[in-house]
Amino acid sequence: MSVSFEKAQSDVLSHIESLLAEIEQEIALSHQEKYALLEDAFGGASDIDELKVAFDQWYLEHAEEIGFEHSSDELWDQALGGEHSFFMSDSDEEEEDDEDGEEGEKEDEDLEDEDEIQ
Repeated sequence: MSVSFEKAQSDVLSHIESLLAEIEQEIALSHQEKYALLEDAFGGASDIDELKVAFDQWYLEHAEEIGFEHSSDELWDQALGGEHSFFMSDSDEEEEDDEDGEEGEKEDEDLEDEDEIQ
């Protein structure tokens, strides 16, 4: 059985592409199921504390399989714009600038002290 280089290359690429598409579809269906389970868990909650308990329980059951890189508390805070959010607010950036400014002033004072000693 003689297969040309081009045909072999094309057949292998097509086969792998098909397998990857199948895997992607399975992953998408799995994620949709996990999301539906979270919606169901939230359906039984009547206040924010119960929502958090439902979320934590759902997270414990599904996070490893999904592969989250953040804890349930971090995800919760991110969703609600809390302190663990990926994005810093303007006030957070100003605080960092202030800290840098104070450190810069201290370095300037140290340099002045060194000049006086010499």
